[in-house]
Amino acid sequence: MTMTSAALDRQPPAAPATAERKRWTVAEVQALFEQPFFDLVYRAQQVHREHFDPHAIQRSTLLSIKTGGCSEDCGYCSQSARHDTGLERERLMALEQVLDNARAAKARGATRFCMGAAWRGPKDKDLEPVLKMVREVKKLGLQTCVTLGMLKDGQAEQLAQAGLDYYNHNLDTAPDFYGQVITTHSLQDRLDTLDKVRGVGINVCSGGIVGMGESRPQRAALIAQLANLPTPPESVPINNLVQIPGTPLAGAGQLDPFEFVRTIAAARITMPRSFVRLSAGREQMSDELQALCFMAGANSMFYGERLLTTDNPDADRDDRLFERLGLRAV
Repeated sequence: MTMTSAALDRQPPAAPATAERKRWTVAEVQALFEQPFFDLVYRAQQVHREHFDPHAIQRSTLLSIKTGGCSEDCGYCSQSARHDTGLERERLMALEQVLDNARAAKARGATRFCMGAAWRGPKDKDLEPVLKMVREVKKLGLQTCVTLGMLKDGQAEQLAQAGLDYYNHNLDTAPDFYGQVITTHSLQDRLDTLDKVRGVGINVCSGGIVGMGESRPQRAALIAQLANLPTPPESVPINNLVQIPGTPLAGAGQLDPFEFVRTIAAARITMPRSFVRLSAGREQMSDELQALCFMAGANSMFYGERLLTTDNPDADRDDRLFERLGLRAV
């Protein structure tokens, strides 16, 4: 059974009650990774078709509304003030400039507009202009998403009142690898923010980054933790590390492309009702690799030439790929 395009335009269906959901052990997810490649992709495609139209891809655009100067030490991030990446610190973008970008994204076919600010977490004075951005972008007929770092008490409520649809806060990596990537805040800090967001009824967008030097069992542990959240994320971005000169992870070994596809397939099987998104790293992917990812259950992507501070395939290339594969945007 497949979903109609009209059904896809609505919010993702609610996950089943916790008592009815499978709880995935790391060993079980690792066993998925270790299946023969074609068996794994075939199983993921079957799961995908049970819950989604296999020819429909949700497209989001991500804009950096406040770039650089972040106090955190995330080892992959060009925006950390602790890393010498040559990135200039910028002030919060003006509302009209954000809206110009949102209008352009909608005209290109994006249905969700995501806004990211390089903060450890927003101060109350920072949040007010972002709330206005959320309200005004929604008036354009776009779904809204923000990624602002860790939230304080009461801030998730304000975002919900502004009508925010999604809050992005990735878990990034496995619990036992987290401290090798980030030391200025804990994984629990991230989980606490997700709890705040979920508690006020905002959809959760949370995934991770692979290719940072983690092992396969650690990739499995990331997927298991996401799948076992009290409610799985409605949107699960899977990022392939973009190695940025000046960051601690520049020079990390390249992840085998088939291993990336396996990660997508494992996410699809363990989170069957979630949108699984191809995120950072698509600029370095061939069309053939992206097609394998769609076959393995990816049904969302970032669309547009920039992802915060890194390159993304241009819209014309993506449109040509959609035409070649018989895909349509929703």
